[in-house]
Amino acid sequence: MAMTVVEKIIARHANVEVVKPGDIVSVDVDVVMANDITTSLAVRAFRATGVDKVFDPSRVCLVPSHLSPSMDIASAILSKDQREFAREQGCVYYEHGRAGIEHVLLPEEGHILPGELYVGADSHTCTVGAIGAFTTGMGSTDIGVAMATGTTWLKVPPTIRVECTGSFSAWVTAKDLILDVVNRIGLDGARYKAIQFAGPAVDALSMDARFTLTNMAIECGAKAGIIEADAVTDQWLLGRAKRSYEPVHGDADATYECIVEIDCSALEPKVAMPFAPANGRRLDDVLAEGDLPIDQVFIGSCTNGRLEDLRLAAAVMANRPVHPNVRCIVVPASQSVYRQALKEGIVSALTESGCAVEAASCGPCAGGALGVLAEGERCVSTSNRNFPGRMGHRDAEIYLVSPAVAAASAIAGRLAHPRDVLDETPLTATDLVGQGAQA
Repeated sequence: MAMTVVEKIIARHANVEVVKPGDIVSVDVDVVMANDITTSLAVRAFRATGVDKVFDPSRVCLVPSHLSPSMDIASAILSKDQREFAREQGCVYYEHGRAGIEHVLLPEEGHILPGELYVGADSHTCTVGAIGAFTTGMGSTDIGVAMATGTTWLKVPPTIRVECTGSFSAWVTAKDLILDVVNRIGLDGARYKAIQFAGPAVDALSMDARFTLTNMAIECGAKAGIIEADAVTDQWLLGRAKRSYEPVHGDADATYECIVEIDCSALEPKVAMPFAPANGRRLDDVLAEGDLPIDQVFIGSCTNGRLEDLRLAAAVMANRPVHPNVRCIVVPASQSVYRQALKEGIVSALTESGCAVEAASCGPCAGGALGVLAEGERCVSTSNRNFPGRMGHRDAEIYLVSPAVAAASAIAGRLAHPRDVLDETPLTATDLVGQGAQA
């Protein structure tokens, strides 16, 4: 029986020849993760199993990311609990100053590899599917049991294949593509399904851009997002992988629930309007309706806080000041991204424009720290969700965009297209992304 890449990975970890959508299976897990918010609950479930030691300390990863560095006593207690459990068990743990967002940090450090099965106590665990692994978020109870046993259960999801052809025009990025996908499929159109991104346009993307696609599969309700491993993946993993790996590829005659075809040559910069990631519209259409003054810009998150994202923002902002009525907060997604941004002069360029560059973390994405919104404020953000209350007050508005649009908006003091603020012919977004393909 022909199988998709998702079905093949699950079958391998269930130790069976074949699985099909709807099957309920017990699977071995390669890596388990919890962050500073979810570790305490996972540890409680782990203790309840009566097991004294995690199944493999080298494959249980604990990352302080959401409220990091600790913003108050409550978050300090959560971080302390996580830190102490990691020391007790000998788990993989990245302390402040060496950490960042788990969905960026762990693949960067080579902890999850093609063909593997990875579960984490955070919905955006699906991000790591960009390397050709089956990766999914679970509740802390399931994660605690997986820490103890090295196993979990799954219902095999059907797969939606998103076939991408053509090439990106100037200022169109992977963020615009995934906003278009979420707009087409809807918030629950892929509920408990996998989304596989494929086609020549995806093949041409760097790893940074691929992670942006799989990151927002969950915004369609998907169980997982995945891109099959290829030469780009292998090149990116050189010097990173902690162990050998065996990529998995779907069968040519595999059955998909449906195929969504997208001509990327026809894409334009997009913006997801409040209050849902599926409310995507052409940026030019929104701008034609009049100015949207803003209070804050956030450039970061597990969606767009990688090196290429910061490069793109800095290219737009170079020698251009942030509007006096706007605060622009930039949060690198990992410490290694921060260090490289320092080496390349990106941090200098951003701070000279008036941006506040903060410690590597999730930042204000989930309303945790470093940029929480007040009542009635309007924020342009490169993050992944804009539901009411996501970044602070329920009456604040969040507009989801690419790093290029976010940077242009910070300069203009309103939602803006990059061409609105540039006074010379820029490199295309594709060119800028290409510069970072091997980073």
